Amino acid sequence: MADLPALSIEGLGHSFGPRRVLNQVSFSVDPGDFTVLLGLNGAGKTTLFSLATRLYLQREGVIRVFGMDIREHPSQCLRQMGVVFQQPTLDLDLTVEQNLFYHASLHGVSHRQAATRSSEEIDRVGLADQRRDKVRRLSGGQRRRVEIARCLLHRPRLLLLDEPTVGLDIASRQFMLDHVRRLCREEGIAALWATHLIDEVGDGARVVVLHRGEVRAAGAAEQLLGETRMPTMRAAFETLVQDREAA
Repeated sequence: MADLPALSIEGLGHSFGPRRVLNQVSFSVDPGDFTVLLGLNGAGKTTLFSLATRLYLQREGVIRVFGMDIREHPSQCLRQMGVVFQQPTLDLDLTVEQNLFYHASLHGVSHRQAATRSSEEIDRVGLADQRRDKVRRLSGGQRRRVEIARCLLHRPRLLLLDEPTVGLDIASRQFMLDHVRRLCREEGIAALWATHLIDEVGDGARVVVLHRGEVRAAGAAEQLLGETRMPTMRAAFETLVQDREAA
């Protein structure tokens, strides 16, 4: 299983009535990879995440998690995932610890394991002093840290993060990026990070450019720069999008 992609998407398509939002989308994310799904608002990123997490029924294409078809093995696939959705999903009237314990119980984590893991993850995101605070008292950046801590409690090997830094200040954005990159580098976790912010690509990332529901390019950031002959990722992204629009 170690040689299999953490996430493999082949020929994925989706429509809302007559409106086509994803068309023949194919790419993969390997264990330990930090992969950026880069696209403007409306590109289809959230729809792709909704299909990958079974919020939407998948009718076209194949989604595999560590080689398992998600339609055939939905429970096993979802157990491998830790998800941070674009819209916050914390219970504001529960404390930080209570939110984590509730998540752990949904994944069948014992109370003893949940206590140990919650403490570890809360410490790792720097919220030890806020563990008994109600979430509504936290800042936006702190709430996102709680969501990262929460999604790791059941020990997933694949993280899906949909626009996780929207609305955060510069310091909070950087913390999120650094923390997830460290998880990939040090623990071999695979991460698919969806964003419209080009500066979140960073060095060494893999990039999937999604535009109007289609993959325009996929590969290491340096590879995309070479293929487009552009000096920056912003220029490369604009070229990948505009060339086909003009064609």
